[in-house]
Formats: sequence, structure tokens, C-alpha cells
Amino acid sequence: MKRREFIGALGGAALWPVAARAQSAGTLHRIGYLSGPAGSAQARLVQAFRDGLGDFGYVEGKSIAIKWRLARRNEELPSLANELIQLKVEAVVATGGPAIRAVKQLTDSIPIVMAFSGDPVGTGLIASLGRPGGNLTGLSLMSPDLSGKRLEILKEALPRIRRVATLWNPDDPVYALELQRTEAAARALDISLHPVEVRTRDDFEPAFAAMIESRVDALIVFAHGLTILNRDILIELASRHRLPTLYGTRENVTTGGLMAYGPSVPVLYRRAAFYVDKILKGAKPADLPVEQPTKFELVINLATARALGLDIPPTLLARADEVIE
Repeated sequence: MKRREFIGALGGAALWPVAARAQSAGTLHRIGYLSGPAGSAQARLVQAFRDGLGDFGYVEGKSIAIKWRLARRNEELPSLANELIQLKVEAVVATGGPAIRAVKQLTDSIPIVMAFSGDPVGTGLIASLGRPGGNLTGLSLMSPDLSGKRLEILKEALPRIRRVATLWNPDDPVYALELQRTEAAARALDISLHPVEVRTRDDFEPAFAAMIESRVDALIVFAHGLTILNRDILIELASRHRLPTLYGTRENVTTGGLMAYGPSVPVLYRRAAFYVDKILKGAKPADLPVEQPTKFELVINLATARALGLDIPPTLLARADEVIE
């Protein structure tokens, strides 16, 4: 078994939910799944997608065959995407900007479902949210619109901060959009923003060393594929360097991060199954509007705050959707 196909061994039937409704007898659909490096997050996100398929009655190996392609590095994505194209799958589920672009560059005909994307309109992936056009549809994180709000929350939690770092990937165009909006918000709040480049998992450790050397007060982590799929190392490094960090997804906080503001990524993965079902039943991606999150959660981990010696203002705690003791 190839490493990139290891998902089948993550639990097999034990991971697969009981089908809610049986699909047509004798129909075995073939879809592809392409993901960048995911670390320990992979199993949970795959589970959410599988649960979503189960909501529509699909049973892996009976009514649907999923060709898993999980890259260890983003550089592998083009070749893995090509493998899926050659398998003539009926649709490809792609997770994050690099994976989406890798498939999009190879086909204008096979439907592509975005499990999550930062700003597909701003980066030119689709024409509009309402009518995406072409062969691409799915879910957007709406990340750029959240940038200023996240910085405001960080400032409210830590009123004395003056220097805030942020991680960004120059190879992913949505990072540039989010960085621009965060810089504008930083100027309005009289905060000095310090962008630090990261392109792969191996870049995180030297990035944190550079931030500590620059004596930043806090860190904002954008919610994109590279950071979402590598939250384990981000949380470990933030804890080791005692750097207060605000993330874009709840999952970072439930596993030890300080704060997060944004949508739930597993919910997006589960929702991706809705698009797969529509496409397998004949819908065209161009006619399926791209969805944006409608609910955003503020989550605060008080145990992490205490470990960092921080007192989170009661007014912010009162507004939090979830406080982890």
C-alpha cells in the first residue's frame, strides 16, 4: 500500500458510518480526494468527509470508491493530481489552495469540489460565489474578511501588544490578500505587523525562532491549508516559546492553542459531501453556488492562558462561544 493511500487503513469499516439511505443497486461511483500535508489532523478531517458521504447514503466500497491521494509535501500535488485525472474519476475533492490549483491546472472538465479555500474569487479560481463557472465549486473559508476582526480580538485580549507576527505563504495567493487586509487593520489599531514566511512544515521551527528574536508580543495564524493541516507543530511551538497566538479555527484551541475565531473546518469537510452528491446526480459545478460559513466561533482556552500568565478580560470571555477550562 502506498503511503498516500493509507487512509483506508485508518479504520476502514470502523470509521465508516452506517448508510442513511441506500444508493441505487449496482452503482459504484469513483471520486478522487487530494490533500496537502495534514499531519495528525488528517484522520479527523477524513472522518468528517466520510460522515458527510454517509449522510447521503454512500458506502465506501459498495456505492462509492474513493481514490485517496495524500501528499507529504506540496511539491507532490501536481503528480498526485495527474494520477487522479488518469483514473478518470467522476469528481475530485481538493483541500486547500495548492491542492485545488494542482487539479484545476490539469482539467477543465472533471468537477472539482473545494473542501475549503481561502478566497476563491479574489484569487481567480472562480468567477463569483453565486455562479462559480467552469468545473469548480465547494466551500470558502472567507478568510480575508475575517482578518481585521481577528486582530481586534487579539488587541482586546492583550491590550498592551504593539508587535504582532503573522505567518504567510508567498506561494499561496490568498495569503497575500489576507496579509494586506491584516496590515490595514494593524495600522488602524496602531500595531506593527511582522510577516514571517512559511512554505512547508519544515519552515515553522525557524519561523518561530525569528519571531522570538524580533521580540514580537503575539502571533496571528491565518486559516489556510498549510496551517490548518499542521496545527500540531504550531501549537507545540507556540507553547514552547510562550507566544500568545490567535488561530483561525476552533480545533487549534481544543488541542492546546490560546484563542481562535472562525468557522469549523470539519463542518466544511462534511459539507463537501453535499457537493459530491449533487455532482454524482448530474449537477454541474458551474451551477452550484460556493458556500461561505454563516457562523463564526470565538473559542478561548483558559488553561493555556493561565500557563502563559495571561488574564483574559471578562468582557471577552462573556462574548466567547466556548471557554475551555
